[in-house]
Amino acid sequence: MKNKKRKQIISILTVILLIVLDQWTKWQALTKLKPIRNKVVIKGFLDFTFVENRGAAFGILSGQRFFFIILTVIVSIGILYSFYKLPDTKEYLWLKKALLLVFCGAVGNMIDRVVRGYVVDFLEVTFIKWPVFNLADIYVVIGACFILFLSLFVIKEEEKKEV
Repeated sequence: MKNKKRKQIISILTVILLIVLDQWTKWQALTKLKPIRNKVVIKGFLDFTFVENRGAAFGILSGQRFFFIILTVIVSIGILYSFYKLPDTKEYLWLKKALLLVFCGAVGNMIDRVVRGYVVDFLEVTFIKWPVFNLADIYVVIGACFILFLSLFVIKEEEKKEV
């Protein structure tokens, strides 16, 4: 029981740390980058570019703030439910971590929508045509990729025994 409680505390602290890191980077973008709009970090590779994203990924469904807030709440509840329903076995450890990453990203962007009315994006890869993004987006993409990989190649369904 102590080990389970310890894992829960570590998970909660990890979630808090990742969300705080996301919000801190967005605050940096708001206070330092917004006035200048763009700063080249690595020429031809990475820029810091301030964008107010009022939609979802790639700016789709722009202006649907309350829809995204409600959707995020529903998805977050589903993620937390899944996290606590999954067995505490070694096989599901990485799946739980991936779920927490997606949760952190969803909450980080939801905070922006609630507080500011838009999501602060500021990372721009310049060697390809790609939308500007933020840390929360990175959390969601990495978490979703892990979930997909684990679902396809790692986690096996239990075989049903015929009677």
